[in-house]
Amino acid sequence: MLATLITAVVDGLEGALIRVEVDVAPGLPVCQIVGLPDAALSEARERVRGAIRNSGFAYPQQRITVNLAPAGRRKHGAAYDVAIAVGILVASGQVPASGGDWALLGELSLSGEVHPVAGVLPMVHTLARAGARRVGVPAANAAEAALVDGIEVEPLVGLDDAARLVAGPRGRRAARAARAAPVAVSGALEERASVRGPLIDPDALVDMADVRGQAAARWALEIALAGGHSLLLVGPPGAGKTLLARAIPGLLPPLGEREALEVTVIASVAGLLGPGDGLRRVRPFRAPHHTASYPALVGGGPRLAPGEVSMAHTGVLFLDELAEFDRDVLEALRQPLEEGSVVIARAQGALRFPAEVQLVAAMNPCRCGFHGDLDRACTCAPGEPERYVRRVSGPLLDRLDLRVEMPRVRPAELLLGPDPEPSRVVAARVAAARDRALVRNEGRLNARLTGRRTVELCRLQDRARELLALIAARRSLTARGVHRILRVARTIADLDGRAAVEEPDLLAAADLRDPAAPARPDLAA
Repeated sequence: MLATLITAVVDGLEGALIRVEVDVAPGLPVCQIVGLPDAALSEARERVRGAIRNSGFAYPQQRITVNLAPAGRRKHGAAYDVAIAVGILVASGQVPASGGDWALLGELSLSGEVHPVAGVLPMVHTLARAGARRVGVPAANAAEAALVDGIEVEPLVGLDDAARLVAGPRGRRAARAARAAPVAVSGALEERASVRGPLIDPDALVDMADVRGQAAARWALEIALAGGHSLLLVGPPGAGKTLLARAIPGLLPPLGEREALEVTVIASVAGLLGPGDGLRRVRPFRAPHHTASYPALVGGGPRLAPGEVSMAHTGVLFLDELAEFDRDVLEALRQPLEEGSVVIARAQGALRFPAEVQLVAAMNPCRCGFHGDLDRACTCAPGEPERYVRRVSGPLLDRLDLRVEMPRVRPAELLLGPDPEPSRVVAARVAAARDRALVRNEGRLNARLTGRRTVELCRLQDRARELLALIAARRSLTARGVHRILRVARTIADLDGRAAVEEPDLLAAADLRDPAAPARPDLAA
C-alpha cells in the first residue's frame, strides 16, 4: 500500500516542498530511504522504528521503501521523521488517512516524543504558499509556526498526536487538548533552548552611565549607532573597549515589522529560537570568539548554514581582539560590509544570506597591549607592534568608517569625574537621528547610501566642497574613503538636527576616520 504526505526542507533561508512517499509491500523486512538523504536522514530508519514500537503501534515486518521527492534535491536533517513514521502507519493500514491532508514536521525520539527542529518558520511559510492549510509541528515550535498567516497549526507532543491528526476529527480535538496542557520539556530540549550562541549575557549589559571617561569613544559610538557606521576601538587592556561595547544593545532601537520577520527567520534556520519564542523585536548583538572559523563567521559548512555575520543582520557584530582573528576570516567580511549580503558558493549550489550588519571591533595596539602607553612600557620586540597591526589588512580598514584610540582612564577621572549620561538619554538621540535619516533616505541608514546619493543628500556649500577636496588630497583618500567621510558627516548633522552638512562636520568625520592622519588643512593657506 502506498501513502503520500507533505513536508518541507530548509534551503538557505527559504523552505522547499518535499513529498514523502511510503510503500509497504511483501518481501524481506527492510526499510530503504531514497532521494539523496544525508547521514542524519539515513539514520531515521532506527529512530522511526523505535518511535513506532514505543508509541503502541506495530512496525511492519515487510519491505518498506521511502522516497523523498524531488529526488534531485539533497535532503538533510531529522525534520522528516514524523512524516516518514506516519506514512509507514498509513501504508501498513494501522492508521486510516481519513483526516484530510496534513503537512507534518518534526524529529522523533526512540520513545515517540516529537522534538523541535530548526527552520520551522520558513518551512511553514513555504507550505502555506504551496496551498497547505494544516500543518502539525513540534509543540516547542508551535509559537514560531503560528507567525505564518493562512495555515492551521497543530502542536505535536508525540507520534500518537500526529497519527490522530491524520486519522480524523477526534485526533484533532485530542491535539488541541494537548496544546492547552503544559508541555514537559525534556533535558535535551532544555539544553538546546539554553544555548543561544555567543551573545552577551543580558545580566552583563552595561549602562552608558557606567562608562566613565572616554568622551571621544562615547561620541564615536553614538555616531556609529545613529548612522549604522562601522567602528574600531583601539586601546590598551582595561581602557574600557569591551565595557563600551556591552552598552550597545541598550542603545539600539527595536526592530520594525519587516526587520523582525527577517531576523526571526534567520534565528529559526540557525536553531536559535527557543520553545515559545515568537517574533523577535530586539536587534541582534553577536560577539563571536576570535577563534571562530570561516564557516562559523561567514556561513557555509555541510548544510550551507548562516554564519555570525548573517545572524547579526540588522544589528551589530562585535569582534573583540580583532587582530587575533584569522586573516582569511577577516577578509571574508569585506563583501558583507560593502554589499549587505554574503554569497556562499559550493559545488551543490550557491546561496545568498542577508548581512546588513554594523561592525564594531576592538583591538590592542600591539601583542602586549601597551604600545604608545605613557605610563607602561611596551614589551614587544622592535617592529612587532607594526606587524601586529598589519594583521588587519588595509582594504578591510578602508571599509571602517570610524577609528578611535582609547587611552587608559586616569584614576581621578574615574573616581572624581562628573556622572556620564545614561543609556536612555543617548538612545533617545540615536533613535531621533535614525528616524531623520530613514525618512530622508527612503528607509536606508546613512551608512547604506550609495556614493551618488550621499553627495546629493549632504548639500555641501562651495567652501565645504573645497575643504573636503583638501582633506582628500592631504590624506590620500580613496573614493570609498571620501564617501565614508561624507556619510559620517551626514550622521553628525543628523544628531544635531541640521539639514545641511557643514565644515565642522567634515573635519570631525575626517578625524574620526583616521586619528593618525596629517594635521587639518588650512583653507587660508
